[in-house]
Amino acid sequence: MNPKPVRKAIFPVAGLGTRLLPATKTMPKEMLTVVDRPLIQYAVDEAREAGIEQMIFVTGRGKSSLVDYFDMGFELEATMERAGKSLDALASSRTDFGEIVSVRQQQPLGLGHAVWCARHIVGDEPFAVLLPDDLMVGKPGALKQMVDAYAELGGNILCAQEVPADKTGSYGIITPGGSKGAATEVRGLVEKPRPEAAPSRLGVVGRYILQPELMAILGKGEKGAGGEIQLTDGMAQLIGQQPFHALTVDAVRYDCGDKAGYVIANLAIALERDELRPAIEEFLERR
Repeated sequence: MNPKPVRKAIFPVAGLGTRLLPATKTMPKEMLTVVDRPLIQYAVDEAREAGIEQMIFVTGRGKSSLVDYFDMGFELEATMERAGKSLDALASSRTDFGEIVSVRQQQPLGLGHAVWCARHIVGDEPFAVLLPDDLMVGKPGALKQMVDAYAELGGNILCAQEVPADKTGSYGIITPGGSKGAATEVRGLVEKPRPEAAPSRLGVVGRYILQPELMAILGKGEKGAGGEIQLTDGMAQLIGQQPFHALTVDAVRYDCGDKAGYVIANLAIALERDELRPAIEEFLERR
C-alpha cells in the first residue's frame, strides 16, 4: 500500500479551557507550561517528528499568543545575544516560513466543527489532528507511530487506549473488529456512551489520521452529543467506506485539560530530566 503522505496537521485550540479556570481566564490552556515548555510546543514537536510540514491552528478570540509564541522574538533574542547568552533554548519555538497557519472558529460548535474550519487548507489531502491538552509521551512519539501504521494500513487511524469502565462517558468508544499487533479494526464508534451501553473500553484519545472525505460529512452540520458537531459522529459515517483502524500506541497519556492530570504531567516530565530529578525525588520522599 502506498497512501498519500500525511503532510498537514490540525490543532483545534479554540476551546475555553474551563476545567482549568482561573488559570485559563486570560491564557490559552495550550500555553500552560509543563516544566518549561507550553503544551502547544510538545504537540508541535510531536508533529514535526512524524513528518508534518504544515501546522494548522484553529483558534478563537484571545488565542493570538499561540501563533505569537512561534514567531521570532527579535527584542528577546537581541538582548540575549548582547548578554552573551545562548539562543539554543528558543530553537524549537522558531518555525519556518509558512509552517504555521491559523484559521478562526468563531463559535464553539464542537470538535468536528473546529476540524471542518480547516477544510480549505487541508484540501484533498489526508491530515492529522492533535489535541494539545492530551500530552502523549513516547519514543517515538504517538503520531510517528500512527504515521508508520498508516503507511501499511492506509485509510483512517485513531489513537486508542483502554479506559476505565466508569469513564466511557468521557470518550468516543470503539466497536472493535479483528486485531493485528497494536492495530484493531474499527467497526463502529459511539460518542460518550454510558458504561452499560459501551461496545468496549477502547477509547479514542487526542490523535487522529483522517481522510479528506470527512470534511464533506462535517460540513452537513449534524449535531450529536451535547448539541455539538462531533468529530466521532462524522468519522463513524466513513466506517465501511474506507479502511479504519485504532492503534494502541506505546506512549503515556497525560490529560492536561484536567487539574490533577496537569500536575501529574509536570511531575512525570520533571522526573525524566537529569537536572531536575534529584530535587523532585527529595521533595516526594519528604512528603
